[in-house]
Amino acid sequence: MMTDVTGVLLAGGKSRRMGGDKRFLLVGGHTLLEWSLAALRSLFQTVLVVIAQDSPPLKADVPVLRDLVQGCGSLGGLYTGLQQAPTEHVFVAACDMPFLDPAVIRYMAGFRTEADLVMASYGNKLHPTHALYGRRCLPVVEEMIEARRVKIQELVAHPSLRVRLITEAELEPIDPEGRSFLNVNRPSDLETVRKLLADTSGPSSAQ
Repeated sequence: MMTDVTGVLLAGGKSRRMGGDKRFLLVGGHTLLEWSLAALRSLFQTVLVVIAQDSPPLKADVPVLRDLVQGCGSLGGLYTGLQQAPTEHVFVAACDMPFLDPAVIRYMAGFRTEADLVMASYGNKLHPTHALYGRRCLPVVEEMIEARRVKIQELVAHPSLRVRLITEAELEPIDPEGRSFLNVNRPSDLETVRKLLADTSGPSSAQ
């Protein structure tokens, strides 16, 4: 159990591409929110859930925070998590990722003493909502919010930050199929995930 990293689950609730609130979609007998929350709670002593300012209230057995800034998407969630976390680092994940793998997260968190930002580059793209961020990212995040540049990926190129990109080759021995990075954006994604989880009894056994 990591005490020096806070798990931050982004659960904004917009779900525009899905056409409804995907946090409560059932897969394998549990909601997407329950799957991702269980993974973070198995790893981190402190876990926070961040939702949008205009999101419906959300009940969870961990603190639920509303975005400190409005309309900045995942970047706003990251900002809120970094501001409110009691630790120097946060691991940020999205609530629509039912295959979050504790082994992958531990591997990424292992670089926290040598980097301000640890992000996976998998499937020819960066994964900013499956990444570790240190407090030294805060001033850059604030600059981006003020300028309304809300793509978290921009942090990777900032010269003031020590960045560690985790390659697909590094992750292959831990997660050969890359399931950790599967998320549910569309109905077709939901169908795929439901098939993969059909034989799984629940979050606790999956972790």
